[in-house]
Amino acid sequence: MIQANCRTRFTAADFDFVVRTLARSQSESVSLVDLLSDSETRDSVLDSPRLVQAILCNDAQLRISSQFYFYVLARYVLRDAGMRDRKLCDYVGSLLENFSRAHVLQGPQVDDESPRQYLSDMLIALSRATQDEAFLLRAHVGNYSLFISGIFHENTQRRSLRGAPDIGFYENLGRRNYHLLSSHATARRCELDDVYAELADRFRDVRLALNQLADRLLNLDEGDRPTLV
Repeated sequence: MIQANCRTRFTAADFDFVVRTLARSQSESVSLVDLLSDSETRDSVLDSPRLVQAILCNDAQLRISSQFYFYVLARYVLRDAGMRDRKLCDYVGSLLENFSRAHVLQGPQVDDESPRQYLSDMLIALSRATQDEAFLLRAHVGNYSLFISGIFHENTQRRSLRGAPDIGFYENLGRRNYHLLSSHATARRCELDDVYAELADRFRDVRLALNQLADRLLNLDEGDRPTLV
């Protein structure tokens, strides 16, 4: 299950990248190390636009983790769209990190069944799912709808001209499932109920921010995204 936990999984290499990017002198390096050791000041440091510029302008292999890469970029576009809640940014960054691995696009595996590949299969499965299974299925449907309509919006629009679901379908589906998730006991136990509620309320805003991310910051069709470790 996707969690809002990018920031808790940053590596030593990630923090080294922050220091090398932002420090202009040895004394600034020492100060930055101190700031990064505190969670509150760390968040402020991570908001520096220079980190985004360094990630996008670096032609060499970036020695950063995928969770750092996607958090910084997600944080940048969501803040630009007026969404400043760090927990929401953390969740969206984690979503992008997870869905960048093709096998995660399939639905969750329940019991001994194979993972479900199509949204229609997952929606049918909801009719006979237990509460816990329904939670996992709805989370995947919401996340998948946001990822497809956010990152692959142009492809989604082209496919809709040939009879496939359009952007509006994914918006409605994602919003509805996030809304149902927000009141689920598992969401409260995992401290995700507030994230799901905000995604339900602002699905379109988050989707449009991810459209900007795909159009301006990611080169998905050119195969030249920095290599991550």
